[in-house]
Amino acid sequence: MLKNKTLKAMALVGATGTGKSSLALELAQSKNTCIISCDSMQVYRGLNIGTSKASVEEQGKVHHHLIDCTNTSNIWNAQIWANAAKVIIKQENEQGKIPIIVGGTGMYLKALTHGFVDIPAEKQGLREHYESIQKKYGTPYLYQRLLAVDIPLAERLKEGDTQRIIRGLCVFDSTKKRLSEWHQQQDKVTMEAQNTLHCPVFSLEVSTDKLRVSIANRFHQMLAMGWLEETKWLMSLSLPETHPVMRAVGYRQLLDYFENKLSLDQAIEAGITATRRYAKRQRTWFRNQTPHAQRGKAVNLIDLMKREFD
Repeated sequence: MLKNKTLKAMALVGATGTGKSSLALELAQSKNTCIISCDSMQVYRGLNIGTSKASVEEQGKVHHHLIDCTNTSNIWNAQIWANAAKVIIKQENEQGKIPIIVGGTGMYLKALTHGFVDIPAEKQGLREHYESIQKKYGTPYLYQRLLAVDIPLAERLKEGDTQRIIRGLCVFDSTKKRLSEWHQQQDKVTMEAQNTLHCPVFSLEVSTDKLRVSIANRFHQMLAMGWLEETKWLMSLSLPETHPVMRAVGYRQLLDYFENKLSLDQAIEAGITATRRYAKRQRTWFRNQTPHAQRGKAVNLIDLMKREFD
């Protein structure tokens, strides 16, 4: 099965605060390989503490790729990351190494393992237009509109699936191409990606209670390391509110403190709560989007991952 694969890596994923980075560092050291960060915030220079970026000492032990890739004023996305990751995996494979991809940004990993079809953004105001039609005439009326432009998609949807029906209409009106055609294109891209990359996924899991405590403790540890000063520096850049880093969990709540929207205690509590909610979303995403991943605690996963090097 692997004879046709041209690239080989492995991925260690999981919610924030589970200890992925420590486990990957231990394994990478023992197997003399590198780590590829799969974190949408670690690509930005200057965001070190709040993203739990590998320390200088840790980077001295194991080479870390795809951190500090761009200035904070720029914007990276899943496709940029996936393209860069492919180049690194190829380079490492040519040296006889299997890199370990580590992080919790599921969409980045999916862009690498399944390929990425970038559907153009919906035209501004179009969704609101269809939502107003839905309120006036009902979802069955929109369903008939969808049948007129995208039969394959409509036949897969239930007549009352408002959100997906509106999505299909918006995509067709915005791109002049049926959403079902975009899906077919994605299927082809996914097949190609899976034929050229072997990347088993391992999901590190801890109990909910342990994770709650870990997230709170880590939040306070990062504050002690200077996270407030780092956030104040981020605020000084005057980035637009729409920039991804301005909405990053933890940073957003601390920015609210500097903007006098919250007291420091309120910002810390809000940040911990937001991080816990984010971790819950991550766990749900990885359960749904990586059904074939091997899941377990650190002691079990490290043995399973070591076998991939044999």
